[in-house]
Amino acid sequence: QVQLVESGGGLVQAGGSLRLSCQASGTIFTVSTMAWYRQAPGKQRELVASITSGGSTNYAVSEKGHFTISRDNRKNTVYLQINSLKPEDTAVYYCNARITTIGQVNLNTWGQGTQVTVSS
Repeated sequence: QVQLVESGGGLVQAGGSLRLSCQASGTIFTVSTMAWYRQAPGKQRELVASITSGGSTNYAVSEKGHFTISRDNRKNTVYLQINSLKPEDTAVYYCNARITTIGQVNLNTWGQGTQVTVSS
């Protein structure tokens, strides 16, 4: 059994910053790629950024420079720093991780989501 627990969301004013965290826990053998997605009201879930266990990052083209993804492999935790927040960043942010369990089962795991609301 594995799970992802996100934290760090909230209500912020435009121009502010937030740092989201997501920690994987459970019967984990390895955690490979970790990623952040977001889903705004009435829209499809979309990739924000991903990061491999070696630290290679990938950003959705339109978001590069606005978000910074990082991770701490010792803690099985991925972070998303969001600066200069805009009202259009309002969404539920979901953590995703590809996890191999101790029992050698490969899982594509999602967190429960954390709400980010940006007021103008």
